[in-house]
Amino acid sequence: MSKSTNRIKTIAKKEVVEFVRDWRTIVAIIIIPILMFPVLFIVFPILLESEAAELDSMNVSIEIQYNEYPEDFVSLFNQSTTILTMVNTTFTDSLSEPMGDLDRVRNMELDAILRLNYSSDVWFYSIIHLSTSESSNEAKSRIINSLILFEDNITANRISEGGLDVNSTLNPLRWDGDSSAADVATEGEQAGLILSLFIPLVLAIWTFSSAIQPSIDMTAGERERGTLEALLGLPCTRNELLMGKWLGVATITSVGVLLQIFGLLFAIGYLASSDFIGVPDLSLEAILLIVISIMLFAVMVVALELALAMRSHSVKEAGSILGPAIILIIFPALFTQVINLDGIESFWFSIPVINILLALRELLLDRVIVEHVFIWMLTSILYATLAAYYAARQFKREDIVTTLS
Repeated sequence: MSKSTNRIKTIAKKEVVEFVRDWRTIVAIIIIPILMFPVLFIVFPILLESEAAELDSMNVSIEIQYNEYPEDFVSLFNQSTTILTMVNTTFTDSLSEPMGDLDRVRNMELDAILRLNYSSDVWFYSIIHLSTSESSNEAKSRIINSLILFEDNITANRISEGGLDVNSTLNPLRWDGDSSAADVATEGEQAGLILSLFIPLVLAIWTFSSAIQPSIDMTAGERERGTLEALLGLPCTRNELLMGKWLGVATITSVGVLLQIFGLLFAIGYLASSDFIGVPDLSLEAILLIVISIMLFAVMVVALELALAMRSHSVKEAGSILGPAIILIIFPALFTQVINLDGIESFWFSIPVINILLALRELLLDRVIVEHVFIWMLTSILYATLAAYYAARQFKREDIVTTLS
């Protein structure tokens, strides 16, 4: 092993050790990546299910104003959780102009009011609710569900009274057979499609954001602490210093990304066991290309962030530059989610950031298209080289490295 390589490894080791001494760093690069996907895919659905169950058991009060008693409609409510107050009235105003009833709902005297006016074989209705109240929204939801069932019953009765068959009249077009069997895509391919819609976005944002703090700490932070000059006094070249710092940032970022992927696989395994989502079918070639694409993206991102942080005169300035710079990742990431991969033009795979995100989407679908792979790999290497060259130029500028203003 050459002396240059040893110096680069020594610098990288020093940077990593200094950065991870703070317990908050351990939380940021280890705990959060491991927990993020399990919380998103496991805990969040559980919370939604719990919230839905809570809404179902919530007691709500509804007043029904009518000019003809809707007996069949009232029986559709769950009487154990819905308190109904029936008011027989003659409507003299429009159903949408309830006058004083608005204040009663706004003051939470009632969760919702349903006004039913039967005229000429038609039920006209209006619902008064408070959209900013959870109980009022739940009351409205129950009213609408009951109205749908009420309408279906009325329609079925009138069709039956007319001498027609209800099922054939209401459902003249039907699927014959098992609809799921008609899909030629495997469960693994379907799982790959689902994962391709958000994994590239999350990986890109996490790779960029997790490299921000170490990049700032190892450049502008070193300058503020006055330790950068000591590093420059070591028997190493500026390129070796850059490579050591890049390797340190890349190591920290890679650990975070790998732990994030581990958490993702754990979450997918849990969901696969619950029949919510399966494990994608990926060839060894696709997996290898996914790793290469992430590595190339990390090389470019880390080099660019190191260069921008080195140009900054303080940690505050570096943060104000790199923080908003994440928009350069978010916008392309969101944009690539809506691009149709079927028959996509090849030039998309040459655009910075977009090329890697599209590559990840294709590879998660187990589509290895040689032309696309060649383009995104070649352009990614080019962009990574340019970013590294730009970073090297910043490390060689004496006015930026040795001055604070």
